[in-house]
Amino acid sequence: MAGPTGRGGSLGAAALNDLLRARVTPRHRLSSYNAKHWHAQLSQLTATHRGQQALEDAGLHVTTKTLINWLSDAEYNVRRSYLDIIHTAYENVAIVPAEPIPDHIKRGQYEISGVVKTGDDERTRGTVDAAPLRIDGSRGHWDEIEELWLAGELTDDEFEDHFIDDVIVEAIGEGTDGWEFSGASYSVEIR
Repeated sequence: MAGPTGRGGSLGAAALNDLLRARVTPRHRLSSYNAKHWHAQLSQLTATHRGQQALEDAGLHVTTKTLINWLSDAEYNVRRSYLDIIHTAYENVAIVPAEPIPDHIKRGQYEISGVVKTGDDERTRGTVDAAPLRIDGSRGHWDEIEELWLAGELTDDEFEDHFIDDVIVEAIGEGTDGWEFSGASYSVEIR
C-alpha cells in the first residue's frame, strides 16, 4: 500500500518539500494582511478580537479616547514607539506559524526513486532494474530541518542538503563518496 508521496524535479526542490507541504502547514503570511500605513494596520487590527489581543500583547496601552482619535484621523501625529508597536502587532497577526513536523514524517521509512549516485555507482532507483533507495527516517537527526521549517527558511536546497547529511548518512552511512541526487525527476514515498 502506497503511503504519502512527494514528486518533483529534484530531491529537495519538490519531492521532499512537496511531501512535507502536503502534510503539514508551512509558515506563511495571510494574504489579507497587506496594509502598509499604520492607520490601515491599526484599523484592521482593531476590527477583530485576535488583532486587539495582538495589540495588547505587543504592549499598546492607550486610552479608548486616544485610540478613537487615532482611528478617526489617518494623519494624526502618533509617536514612533506606538507606530512600532502597531507594526509589530500587525506582523504577529499576519504570520501564521508552521506546524511542527509530525513524528510519522520523522520516523517514516522513505523510498526514494530517481537518479542516485554514490562513488562510481549511479543508477535510476525505483525501476525494474533497481529498487528505490530505502531510508529509515527514525535514525536521522531532524532538529536542524525542523528549526528551519518552523522559521519558514527551509528552502529546497537546504532541505536536500540536511536530508542527505542528517537523515541518509545517519541511516545508512556516507556512501562510497557521498550522496548525489543529480536527476531531473524524483519521487519520495513514506511507508
